[in-house]
Amino acid sequence: MQKRFEIYNLSKVCKRDVKSIIYLKGDATNPRVEGNKILIHCCNNLGMMGRGIAKTIREKWPNVYEKYREWSRKPDFKLGEVQFVKVAGDLVVGNMIGQEGVGFTNGIPPIRYEAVDKCLKKVAETAIKYKASVIAPRLGSGLAGGDWNKIEALIVENLCKKDIDVYIYELE
Repeated sequence: MQKRFEIYNLSKVCKRDVKSIIYLKGDATNPRVEGNKILIHCCNNLGMMGRGIAKTIREKWPNVYEKYREWSRKPDFKLGEVQFVKVAGDLVVGNMIGQEGVGFTNGIPPIRYEAVDKCLKKVAETAIKYKASVIAPRLGSGLAGGDWNKIEALIVENLCKKDIDVYIYELE
């Protein structure tokens, strides 16, 4: 049985002194943001990158997929963990294990909000350490079946409230 994950209404989370998420049109794998960047995306816990932005990342940066596959055979490859792979001088990809398997099972989507929350905490630590902004698609709300309002609130809580610039890319 899946644990219920409590999430605050975004209007309760946001304050005037908290950074806002910046929404941009375009491809998250080709960010138009200066400085150090972490491109995060939600991955499954099966070691597959066959659809969505994961497939795009796999095709654009084969080394990210190779590292992900290697990691999938290790004990620390589990929900809530993040793997960071450098792809350019100022760009790192963060593979966030935030979904249990792929596809819906008995009407339950593969997204695991607890895991996404844990991943975002780790992303925040890394972003602060390297003075990086975070870029992403609407992670976890596509193939993983997540509710964007819940995921957006987690991003605000874990990243925006820590003064980290967040850019969410939406395809044109």
